[in-house]
Amino acid sequence: MTNLQQRQNDIKSRIAEAAFKQPILNSGLLFHHDIRDNFYYASYLFAASQEEAVPFEGDREQAKIKAEGILLHILELQDQNEESVTYGHWPLHLRPTPQEAPKNTLPVELMGSLMVYFYQRYSDNLSESLRNLFAVAMLHIYKSDFYRRPSENYNHHEAKYTAAKLIFGQFYEDTALFEDGCQSLRSTLNQVTSRGMSEYGGLPWFWHWMQAFTCAWELMKDAEIKAELARLLDYLWEVRSNYYLGGAWVGPHSRIWPHDMPRDNNVLHDYVQFGDFTLPDYMPRTEYAGFIAYEASSEVQRTALQRSTPVEVIRRVPQKAALSISDNDVLHSYVYITENFALGGMWERVQEFDNEQHRWDVALPLDAVQGINHLYFFHPGQGYAEGDLRHQSEFSEVLFHQNALIASYQIPDGQPEFIMGCLPVGDWVEEPNGLFGLCGHVYMAVYVQQSFQREVREDRSVVTSQGRMNSVVVECIDQRTAETLQIRDVQQFANRMKQKQPVYTLSSEDELQITYTTLKDETMVLSSGLHNDRKIIRLVNGEAVDFSSYTVS
Repeated sequence: MTNLQQRQNDIKSRIAEAAFKQPILNSGLLFHHDIRDNFYYASYLFAASQEEAVPFEGDREQAKIKAEGILLHILELQDQNEESVTYGHWPLHLRPTPQEAPKNTLPVELMGSLMVYFYQRYSDNLSESLRNLFAVAMLHIYKSDFYRRPSENYNHHEAKYTAAKLIFGQFYEDTALFEDGCQSLRSTLNQVTSRGMSEYGGLPWFWHWMQAFTCAWELMKDAEIKAELARLLDYLWEVRSNYYLGGAWVGPHSRIWPHDMPRDNNVLHDYVQFGDFTLPDYMPRTEYAGFIAYEASSEVQRTALQRSTPVEVIRRVPQKAALSISDNDVLHSYVYITENFALGGMWERVQEFDNEQHRWDVALPLDAVQGINHLYFFHPGQGYAEGDLRHQSEFSEVLFHQNALIASYQIPDGQPEFIMGCLPVGDWVEEPNGLFGLCGHVYMAVYVQQSFQREVREDRSVVTSQGRMNSVVVECIDQRTAETLQIRDVQQFANRMKQKQPVYTLSSEDELQITYTTLKDETMVLSSGLHNDRKIIRLVNGEAVDFSSYTVS
């Protein structure tokens, strides 16, 4: 058994035992918030009942009976009316009751392909009645044709359609469908390798890409197509490794959910692949990390795991699928990654789906701190709700340079006149003009232009600062670097950094210029105005930021 398989068994054991202990609801299911979680938990419980290599403290025969009962109720909820517009689909959320819940197009996208994998792996162990129900359900999925769509946007939906074409085309020996899947796979591979993924850091949707194509690769019999799938999975794991730091996903995100920020919790696939952090108790996205896996190359492993030498990852990101990419169609992502922290984000602010762009942050490895592992500030925008630290507005500009950044917030009338921030748990020194902390092995200086209030919670600090014109400057250094500067504790760090205040200059045209000189004696200047036609000036040591060296992600 490989280390990867052992880590998969760790996940199987953990989820199976949780499923075994959790009471069954009156509906016969474990959850009513999402039908997919019922399928995932039942899958793990069934696997533990059959696989001796999976540690399991419960009665395996009782585990099998419970898992089969849950799976039976799931399959019964499929729309099997061929005349229905939701033919082949399941409800997503199961209220007011599972039978009354409306059918939804989302569950089958990934769950349908994973059902084929589960069936092919465990059909000999299933009771005859459940095995027959699976066969019927999969036939309805196949006949529903939900996946028969062209590849146009190359997003996570189409990734799952492409995988489903291959999986169901092979399973039902549908040559035309299988060939359609082959063509979609090749166009997808060409798109992402030549132009990049527009869903940059889009969690958990990146993992839907990964699972869909890994499932197809696991099931694929055609050697040539299996090799094409491997090429795509190599690309996906290369992307992941570039933005990996001890379980954290560093850099900007096109979409985030509360379990992705300010702490990385959707980490099971990372745990299986890299295994350099502790398997967490909280697992909001179990999905199929414990079942399917494609082992990344040694080069990808080195990129992700060997961070002793700092690197700058600078990439061009397409805003949308296009036959050709002009300078107006791309975004520019910057991340500076060291052994103990990463700092960076997206130069451009973009209105992503549900306004979920996460623009910039400082990220720490998961095991480095207790609680959240990202530091960031933002101005609340469309979709913001109290307690949900996402949904940023357009009223910000950024400047990144290695271990330091400047973020400027100039807020027009009619908008919330405050910014918010998150700080990881650590040893913090609070001063009127900034916060200076030691989090894990990293010293952090956080200068806030206006006065601020800090609320200390068990797993984080939340900072609020009022004012229509505001800014945040952050500089990070690890402890070993600090020692070379004769800094040996957080108070010495605070004393040193208090002498290095940013300089704020406001012109008569409401143009704010922020100048900061780093510990390396490098000068950063960010200048922008309040009006929509404002000019943005970004200088590092007197030179303008140059995007010409940014390459395809």
